[in-house]
Amino acid sequence: MADPVSLTPAAAGLIRSLRERHGPLMFHQSGGCCDGSAPMCYPAGEFRTGSSDVLLAALRIEEVAEPVEFWMSAAQWELWKHTTLTIDVVPGRGGGFSLEAPDGVRFLIRSRLA
Repeated sequence: MADPVSLTPAAAGLIRSLRERHGPLMFHQSGGCCDGSAPMCYPAGEFRTGSSDVLLAALRIEEVAEPVEFWMSAAQWELWKHTTLTIDVVPGRGGGFSLEAPDGVRFLIRSRLA
């Protein structure tokens, strides 16, 4: 099976920029409504994961020293486990606490059946 999570070049570029400013990073996607359905980027370890979360990927990005972990709530993954996910970036601000918000862009998940 292919990796369940990948990145667009635009998302990889934004991650490199955020890594320079904030240090190691992580993603979490809860599957809630509104911004809960968008991947949220945090400094690594700032969002506490637990038994209700699944580590889907440790993304390796050129020019980023360490992998960027992508976590999802187990309940959301149960619904999406038959898809492949692509992290992209689009113009506009999300309403959450994701690190890219001040840049006037937001991360977005694109999915397709695996």
